[in-house]
Amino acid sequence: MNNRDFFMIPQNPAQKQYEALRAFYIEKLPAAKVAAQFGYTLSAFYSLTRDFKKLLQQDNNLQKQFFVTQKPGRKSNVETDEIRRLIIILRKKYLSVCDIKSILDTQNFCISERQINNILRAEGFARLPRRSREDKQMLSKQTPVLASNQSKLLSENNEAFQSNHIGILCFLPIIRAYGIDTIIGSCNYPGTKIIPATQAVLSFIALKLSNIKRYTTDDLWCMDRGLGLFAGMNVLPKAAWFSSYSHRITRKMNLSFLKRLNSLWIEYGLLSDTANLDFCAIPYWGDDSTLEKNWSGTRHHALSSILAAIAHDQSSGIITYGDTNVRQENEAKVAVEFLDFYKQSGDNLRYLVFDSKFTTYENLSKLDNDGIKFVTIRRRGKSIIDELTALPKSAWKKVRVLAGNGKKRALKVHEQIVFLKSYNKKIRQIAITGNGKTKPAILISNDFDISQENIIRKYAKRWLVEKTIAEQTHFFHLNKVSSSMVIKVDFDLTMSILAYNLYRLFANSLPGHQHRTAQTLFDKFIDNSGYVVRNEESIIVSLKKKRNLPAILSLMQTIGTVSLPWLHNKNLSIVAASTT
Repeated sequence: MNNRDFFMIPQNPAQKQYEALRAFYIEKLPAAKVAAQFGYTLSAFYSLTRDFKKLLQQDNNLQKQFFVTQKPGRKSNVETDEIRRLIIILRKKYLSVCDIKSILDTQNFCISERQINNILRAEGFARLPRRSREDKQMLSKQTPVLASNQSKLLSENNEAFQSNHIGILCFLPIIRAYGIDTIIGSCNYPGTKIIPATQAVLSFIALKLSNIKRYTTDDLWCMDRGLGLFAGMNVLPKAAWFSSYSHRITRKMNLSFLKRLNSLWIEYGLLSDTANLDFCAIPYWGDDSTLEKNWSGTRHHALSSILAAIAHDQSSGIITYGDTNVRQENEAKVAVEFLDFYKQSGDNLRYLVFDSKFTTYENLSKLDNDGIKFVTIRRRGKSIIDELTALPKSAWKKVRVLAGNGKKRALKVHEQIVFLKSYNKKIRQIAITGNGKTKPAILISNDFDISQENIIRKYAKRWLVEKTIAEQTHFFHLNKVSSSMVIKVDFDLTMSILAYNLYRLFANSLPGHQHRTAQTLFDKFIDNSGYVVRNEESIIVSLKKKRNLPAILSLMQTIGTVSLPWLHNKNLSIVAASTT
């Protein structure tokens, strides 16, 4: 290219425009000739001169227009550079595109998953390998790179965001349908200047339902918008708030809450006439100077712990009562105290089932005087075992008892009427062999009318409360009181009871899943991500594709549309997302 061609054959659009305008204004060439020389149509060249005149009126410095090469594509700015930097940092912590999107939503950064994926590909990041649930939970313990927003009540503004814990929103229609939110608001639980009582309690429930393994790892859950939406806030409070709030709760508040819940379960016909009772040792690893040593079935030895009593309905699986103020000197009185609690909230209790160490024979007499039937195990002394061993084979009767799998199991029983010294009355005694134990099991009851098969089956269901306690300590983390997020144990138990009952209500509404544990229900149905769109009248929750998603959608349709007072009375709709 010679010197003349540099000016006559421009190399970029800016130079071409400059040379065309110079030929028109300086060399005074006709517009048609200039347009033909530089490859413009006549109308396009007139548009060029028009825009040039406007630029002269706006800014006399036209250096940027003609002497800076314009790069195609999106213009770089401070916000997009900051988003790109955060995306790269989060991916280096092995967070997925969904996790990154959820975190950026809390910072009000508007960016789609496709844009995040494109940025990661442009930076050379490969796709993450498939990881187990345990690996993902380990990632949640990392230090966050972003500061979470201050918790506040949800505004009425329209918005859209993504959440990785959006599945727990399926409990909101159940909470509203049973009026549980109304009960929370009427139990004198305290609120704060920013967070009212209902939202405060729902914040605890959100953590319980979402299977957060350690409360102190608030790196990600305190920035998840789905958990915040459950409680009617932008995001959940930090761990320190949960500790300080629980120290304002009294036993009287918890007891009032449990009584109102118990009345609710009776109103909806969810409680039978039989309750299982058992103790649960909640270990404590701090200063144990005021604690007693109690036997822990999960650890198979006695350790410093808080002794809690739990009552469980045999039919629906609902937990009706919990108390952590049990001491060894008054643990025998728990059965009588539970009876007083039940009389204040309902009057359909007829049977109590518990093991031999739950109460004394003197208290059994009090239960009998109150018209309560009971089934329990008699403590086996050497003389009783020797007496049963000496019985002839003809004294044992074969019975077939229906087992949990629907099949019948053959047992040998020997029944007699005996007199208990401390009970001061005659009582029905049934000895059982063939139950897999080396020594006979000895049931005693004050019910002389029920059949042997039914009384054995009724006591066998008592083991369900032990299964319930196992769920409380593992899924709802009832024994995690050693965490630095110190929650008052009685309040923690009360919140665990409500969360457990919500899972029972959820399971009882799903055909074929009534006997699923909370962990299984969470894995199959609740552990899901998706999108939320809030507008003037409704909240639309779009759940991502999952094997059991149709069952959830059918359940939500059965409940129908509900209006949520703590979410500005907006209607909640749960649908299937069109993308995955």
